[in-house]
Amino acid sequence: MKEKLDLLGAVVAHVIFISSIITFSARMLFKTQPGHWIGIPILLMAFPLFYLLITAPKFERPPLYYIQVVAMLIWLILLFLVDYIFKVDFRQTQWMVISYVMLYFAGMGGMIGVASLAGRGWTISSIVLFFIAAVLAFVQRAVTGY
Repeated sequence: MKEKLDLLGAVVAHVIFISSIITFSARMLFKTQPGHWIGIPILLMAFPLFYLLITAPKFERPPLYYIQVVAMLIWLILLFLVDYIFKVDFRQTQWMVISYVMLYFAGMGGMIGVASLAGRGWTISSIVLFFIAAVLAFVQRAVTGY
């Protein structure tokens, strides 16, 4: 059971990384809307992350695991609230953008840790995808301004 949950965590992390890469690329190519819709798979990852969180005590996960999963969940909830529910245009306010991006990278970094529980191959691919997403995040911001 633990191995299946580790694999689920790795798959969730990869979906988040790949969806981020696609979202940033779409924003650069098509502006906000296509990137907005392409980002929906990231939001759906909240469900398996909640599952991983509630099953964690059963497998005596270390405190860092909880921090990693919770950081990503907080970012996903914030993303859902500001982009999908309230449609807050915060990306022109520097302190808000910095806070949002810091939380995003904390969650993304945590996903590397979650994926690493599934093995070395998952760890390496997570790190590669993380760096691709990170570069695209900053390039996308420079190109689009949001």
